[in-house]
Amino acid sequence: MVLRVLVVDRNAERAEIVRRALVEAGDDHIVEVAAGSGDLPALLRAAQPDIVIVDLDLPDRDTIEQLRVATREMPRPIVMFVDETDNATMRAAIAAGVSAYVVDGLTAKRIKPILDVAVARFQAFELLRQELETARLGLAERKTIERAKGILMRVRGIGEDEAYAALRSKAMNDQKKLVDIAQSVVTAAELLK
Repeated sequence: MVLRVLVVDRNAERAEIVRRALVEAGDDHIVEVAAGSGDLPALLRAAQPDIVIVDLDLPDRDTIEQLRVATREMPRPIVMFVDETDNATMRAAIAAGVSAYVVDGLTAKRIKPILDVAVARFQAFELLRQELETARLGLAERKTIERAKGILMRVRGIGEDEAYAALRSKAMNDQKKLVDIAQSVVTAAELLK
């Protein structure tokens, strides 16, 4: 699989080590090098990389915040190689979306395996995030349907099964989703208060 890789490093020598290691790994990666993390979100929008490698002596809060903004816009695996670190910085980087945080470990032979792990970890995390979002959406829809049933039960003086059947029938007749009809009932009830 061909990946677009963006290497962000102020040190041209280190960036070349990463670029060369990826080329020598045999994969047909498209590697672009950026000489600094000035406006990282804009840089990522322009380059549209599949994976980002950030190599720093010591990560600063600005760089980590820019990574947070960039991953919010377009999530992607990020590997961060650092020479020095502390626990707080490492935790902030992970919270910002960094998939692999490697301290004092930039060697050519380690780059490819670290990238592979970062991509796999990112994909697993994205799957969990999507499952969580689906569950949240399902719960929100269920709550809306329950509220609408409660309103119909109270207003019409009917049971729960009848209220659900009324919502379902309306949804089928109008060719709409059940949750959309339920939301209409909830909205109408709020207007009539």
